[in-house]
Order: sequence, then C-alpha cells, then structure tokens
Amino acid sequence: MLDAWFPEPVLGAPDDLDAARAALESSAGPDERRGVVVETVSLTIDADEPPASTVDAYLRLHALSHLLVRPNEINLDGIFGHLPNVAWTNAGPVHPDNAARLLPQLKRHGIQLQGLDKFPRLTDYVLPAGVRIADASRVRLGAHLSPGTTVMHEGFVNFNAGTLGASMIEGRVSQGVVIGDGTDIGGGASIMGTLSGGGTHRVSIGARTLLGANAGIGISLGDDCVVEAGLYVTAGTKVRVGDETVKAGDLSGRDGILFRRNSLTGAVEASARAGVGVTLNEALHA
Repeated sequence: MLDAWFPEPVLGAPDDLDAARAALESSAGPDERRGVVVETVSLTIDADEPPASTVDAYLRLHALSHLLVRPNEINLDGIFGHLPNVAWTNAGPVHPDNAARLLPQLKRHGIQLQGLDKFPRLTDYVLPAGVRIADASRVRLGAHLSPGTTVMHEGFVNFNAGTLGASMIEGRVSQGVVIGDGTDIGGGASIMGTLSGGGTHRVSIGARTLLGANAGIGISLGDDCVVEAGLYVTAGTKVRVGDETVKAGDLSGRDGILFRRNSLTGAVEASARAGVGVTLNEALHA
C-alpha cells in the first residue's frame, strides 16, 4: 500500500457510505504506467489510538488537513512506521523499487518524478479553502491551514502543524507547532520541533505575534509578542528582565513580550509591550 486518498472524511458515521464508494469506483483499476492498482477502501478509526496501517495513517493526515482536528489532537504515535518511502510523481505514487525500471515509460507518458519521501504534498490530496500556497512542494499532507493563511515561497509547514486563523508564513513551521490568528512568521524564521531528538516541548504561538526575519524560537509565545529579526531564543537562553536574569523558558507562553538583543552589550532582553501586536495586510489574507 503506497497511499490513500479520502476526498471527504467526516467525524462520526458517514451519511451514505455506499454512495461515496460508488462515486470513487470509476477511479479504481490498474495503472500500468506506474505499476500500481487503485482500489476503493473505507475505514473508521479511533483518533485516540495510534495508527494501525498505512491507510489508517493517511486518514489521520487527511483529518488534520480537512480541519476536522487540530494539530496534537489526534494520536500519531508510530506513524513513520506505517508510511512507506514513495517515489512521488505528477501522476501519483510509484514504488521506489519500480521507479528506475519504469522511468522510460514514465517519461514517455509525460510523468515526472517530484520527490522521494514518506509524506506527499498537501495539494495532491487536499485543497484547503481560502488558503494561498506559493510553492506546493513545501507544505506536507497533514498540515492544518485555516482560511486566510498565506504560505509564501520560502515558507514550510510540516504535518501535524499549522494555523488556527489568518496568518502569514514565510518561515519554517515544524511538526507539532500551532500558530494563532493574525500572526506573522517572517522570512527565514525557524520554529523548533520535536522530531529530531530535541526537547519534548511543543511550541505554540499566540495571536498577533511577530517572529522576525531569520529569527527562531524554542519556547512558546503568547499573544501580541515580538521576536526581533535575527534573534534565536531557546529555553536555556539567558534573558535580562529589568535588573534580573532569567531563562527564556521561564517566559514561555506569556503575552505581550518583546524579545531583542541589546546592540551595545549583546545581551538578550525581554520587555513588556503595550497594546496589540502586529497587524496583517487584510488584502493579502482576504
């Protein structure tokens, strides 16, 4: 099993499963170009239990991208073990062992290899309503993108991560990260995830917050916060707050904080911000 596509997943019992299956039957059958057979499937899962199969894993990713559940609200434990490595083409998945052998006929049919990975592109399975994605290859299936979100060319959104409102994404949104309404992730900015042996803290960012260009965080930010351009703040970063020095982790999740580096001393400083945070360009997110 290479992949599974669920056009209209639902929470609870479907209204007419037989009609849904019949609508997909015309797509079933062999595709000799790619060396695959397309079959119709139906599946019901318990979102609290871990994935049990490739089809199960794909249904969970679809649930996230169809906005049926938010990031971190569905069990994805062990999902990598159920997702095979796939040769992704503009005509669908190909088994990696067959890709080289089938390459001549793939080219003859105008089929191009686009990637070799466990996760496909979001837009090959789900077209989220009211969302702009400048480079589809940089958003994985399982991304949760709310209406009004714009993902620019250098933006990246991993599975089980995304936005809860209209947001601007020009940086990297790692697995498990949740971003609030009206927040701007600046160009080249990076948000630490938990996939590569890092900590267990899942970063969240509140509403109307700005993560400046080439900045980065390993802590959560509340509403109306700003991290200045080029500043990377991790949980262990020493931060001056008035006359005290604290770890940035002690400020994690608080609202209305400006993080900046003192240009004279080089010290990282945090100070309270008055009023609301950033305001997005409404025309870009309408």
